Order: sequence, then C-alpha cells, then structure tokens
Amino acid sequence: MAPLLRAAVCALLLCITSTGVAALPRITRTGRYLYSQDGTRFIIKGVAYQAPGAHRTTYHSRVLVVTDILADPTACTRDLPMLRALGVNTIRTYQVDSNANHDGCMQMLEDAGIYVILDLALPLTGSIDSNQPTWTTDLLDQYIRTINTFSKYNNILAFEARGTRLSNRTQLHLLHSSKPPRGINSISSSALVSYAAVDQSSPALLAQYLSCDPSGTGSGSASIDLFGLNNYEWCNDAPASTYDGTNAAMKDYNVAAYFSEYGSEECKPSARIWTEVPTLFSPSMTEIWSGGVAYSYLPAADQGLQYGMIVLSSDNKTVSRTPDFDNLVAQYAKVDLGSLNSPAQSSVKPTAFGTCPGPSANLTASTKLPPTPDDAVCGCVPAKLSCVYNVGDVGELFKTVCDPEHLDCKDINGDGAKGTYGPMSMCDPKTRLSYVLSEYYDANRATQPQAACDWSGGAKLNVQLGSAGLPAAAALAACPNKAHALGAAFTPTAPAGAATAVKNSPTDTSVPSGASHAPAASSSSSTSAGGSTSTGRATGLGPRPDDLLLIGVLLASGILR
Repeated sequence: MAPLLRAAVCALLLCITSTGVAALPRITRTGRYLYSQDGTRFIIKGVAYQAPGAHRTTYHSRVLVVTDILADPTACTRDLPMLRALGVNTIRTYQVDSNANHDGCMQMLEDAGIYVILDLALPLTGSIDSNQPTWTTDLLDQYIRTINTFSKYNNILAFEARGTRLSNRTQLHLLHSSKPPRGINSISSSALVSYAAVDQSSPALLAQYLSCDPSGTGSGSASIDLFGLNNYEWCNDAPASTYDGTNAAMKDYNVAAYFSEYGSEECKPSARIWTEVPTLFSPSMTEIWSGGVAYSYLPAADQGLQYGMIVLSSDNKTVSRTPDFDNLVAQYAKVDLGSLNSPAQSSVKPTAFGTCPGPSANLTASTKLPPTPDDAVCGCVPAKLSCVYNVGDVGELFKTVCDPEHLDCKDINGDGAKGTYGPMSMCDPKTRLSYVLSEYYDANRATQPQAACDWSGGAKLNVQLGSAGLPAAAALAACPNKAHALGAAFTPTAPAGAATAVKNSPTDTSVPSGASHAPAASSSSSTSAGGSTSTGRATGLGPRPDDLLLIGVLLASGILR
C-alpha cells in the first residue's frame, strides 16, 4: 500500500529551495527511524493544525466544502506565535485545496522550522468510502493534484493517507500501489509515505500489512515509510505502563512509527494535563516510536467530544490560550530532543520487508489489488455509449438503475475482500453511471425504445453517435485498457490542469551512511528508494483497498511510491 502512495508522491514531488531562506534539512527513514541530513535522529514533536470543514453527502453524490488553513496566510500569521510557544517541529494538516496558493503559510512554517504531515484525503469526495471502497480516476486525480501542488515545499515531511475503521487489506493496497507518474518531470524528494490508523487495540496486523512485501522477494517498494497510530488510551495521571501493550505490539516493527494523534478528551476532569508527553518522549518509547502529534490546536469536535487548545474570537482574528494549551507548553518544554539521538544512523540495519499477512478475522481483504485508474479508458467509453447520464442526483440514479430488478451492475463494482474488480469500477461516478444506463438501454431498447434511456430525464441518448452508439461491453472493448494490458498496474499521468512543481536540485541526493537504494520490485512500479532508507524518490503512481484501498491503490500503481 505504501509503495503506491509513495510512488505517486515521489513522482509528483519536486524539491526546491525557498528563495532567500535556507531550506530545512531533509528527513529520511533509515530502518525504523527518521534522520536529518546530518545524521541526527528526527523525533516528531507535533500538533494537529486544521480548521474544521463542512460537508454533506448522499449516496454517490457529494457536496464538499474544504476549509484550507494552509491557504490562509492571515490565520497562519495569527497562529504562528502560538505554534512557536508550543515548541513544535511538525504540524499535521488534514485537508487542503489543491487549487489554492499555499506559499505564504508554507514559507512561514519553514522559517519557523516546522515540517508538515499532509493528509491526501478529503472528506467524502477525496477519500475512500469504506462502505463502498473504490479506487477511481477522480480520486487518483485529486491525489495527484495535491501532491503536485505541495511538491515544491521543502518542509513537507510526509504525504499521508488516513483511515477510519479498516476492515480489509484493499484499503492498505491503495497506498502501496501509488508511484509517481512517468511523463511528469522526474522528482527528487524527501517526502515520506505515511498512513494514519484510528485508535485500535491491535495495531500490529494493520501496521505489518502496510510495511510488507506482496511480491515475497524482500522488496520495500510496496511499503510505507511511516505508520501513524491515533492513540487515546492515556487518561490523566496514568502510569507509564499504560502504553505497554501498544509498545509490545510494535516493538519489532520494521519502519518508522509515530502517534498520529494523542490527547484524550474523554477522560479529562477539566483541562488535559498531557502527562503522557514525558513517557512518549522517553528513551524507552523512542526506541519504538518517533514522537507524536497532539490533537488539536484549533477547536475540533469528534464523536461528541470537544478538542482544541485555543479559543478563536468571533471574527477569527485573535486567539486565547486555554489550560489545555498552557499544560502542553509546559510538558513540551521538558522534552529534550537532543538527548534522544539513539541509535546512530550508521548503526541501523537495513529494513527487512516480510511477507504480507493473509486474510483473517481481523483482515478480510484479498491480496489482489484493484487496477490503476485509467483516465484514457474512463474518458473513451462514454463517448461510444448509446445512452449516457444527463442530469439529476447521481446517487439516486445509481440506486434505481442498480436495483437487482434492473441490473446487477457488476461491471462497475469492486469487492476488496474477494479481490474482484469490475472493468469500469475504476471510473468516476458519472462515467460508471453512464455505463450502466447504457447497459440497461441495450437490454431493453427493443421493447422500450424511448423509456429505456430516460429515467425521468436523468439519462439521454448519445445523439452525436445516433445509431452508431455501441452497447456498453462493446464500447469498453473498443477502448485501450492499460490496466488490463499491464496486469492491473501502470504509471498514470497527471490530470489536465494539475499544478506543475518547479524542479530544483535537491539539497542532498546522497544516501545516508549504511543505506542503499534497492531496485524496483516489479515492472508495475517505478524505481523508488528501498533498502534501509527512503530518500531521492523517483517518479510513479499506484493502488491497494478501503482507506487501505486508497493507500494500496496509490502504491500499487506507483504514484505514491
């Protein structure tokens, strides 16, 4: 899964040096640890930084409003003194608008020595629906746009996929299948590929799946660099042994890991006192974990709980500190990252990438990845169909047309547990809808020449083709299909209008001492950094299943690798 995301990220990213300001040192992974260019261990001392967004949804039809705080330099100027007061070196941001300008905020953060872990998913339209996991062209294009938009910033630490409750391996495969697309400028980037999992009692199986080698050859081409775990098990003055179970589960993990969220609101008497910080940043825990991200700087609500360390004024121009904030400042001030510099980078052994765990009660996904979404096919087929989508609620039309009384719609659906993917399952919702509308019309046009392509105005005949319109299956057969021809994975190209990153010489293209670049594991992925370190990404993109599907697909196709 990680390879897909990593490939996509790598291929789309370009490393540039900010004008007039020394670039932050690159952070790479060697074994299970993160290191700066000078060999110093990098520990994430972070905070979640995300303004709340609003969205609503219906089945297949989604309307989304993205609140992109990194595109708001006024807000960043307002918050930067507070972030400095916290003493953080990393923020995690959950959603961005790839069409917006982020230069102001990203430069402020870099000047302050702050890296960014950037989630690729967007609510609903830009993430995998765990109820109906699919890896589609519109989602792939969204990820590529985001990666391309942020590839020029030196302080991108990682591109991250995140999950809800993961139920299958397909979600993981999505990240692994992503590599940078060939045909886009070659990118050399230190951006890591990360996956953030929700709080769970047994994270090891999911973590293992994300850092395994599906090929069985010991290659790291399909592995994430950084596993994030949202962990809220610590309450108030809990004993240090609170983390013993989680530590035991992850003590032999092969790549870097961190707490992608921590700071429970559920058990606080009043303000959070953050007594987990000394334990999380202790020598014993940093043998296993590379720090964590406190949740959340800005007000946020989740499952009825109110998170947030500051209070915004009614005009959003000023902020007030809360006891939560002051307590975290006090705890973070005690953290001496300089003392947490073990092990030395030169002493770290190369990463071993084991075989992937098979399906089980806790991991029900198939090892077969979904195909790389192919814009060429998804753009070609509708132009040849006899009946196509016209207007109306796409979700409602899907529910009606794909009622078992009408069609089984198997060609547009996928099943990550069984590893079966319809040939049109990779396309955007409107294209898939046109395909099944045409299927229904083809089957019923003899008896219902008008009504079979109407659906209360939701469908229309392809008048440009007239009688030359093809049945759905014939239209698909008439279009070149890279996903089938290349064994389900290939390197996609950037979508039209995607931002083009400015290519510059990277600050350092050398491989850290003791590390090596391994060749690509298979022809389905582009060259990527393997072995014991992740540095100097190549280009490519790819897919795996659910939020795991999302990550896996990206990695499998090579886009994110």
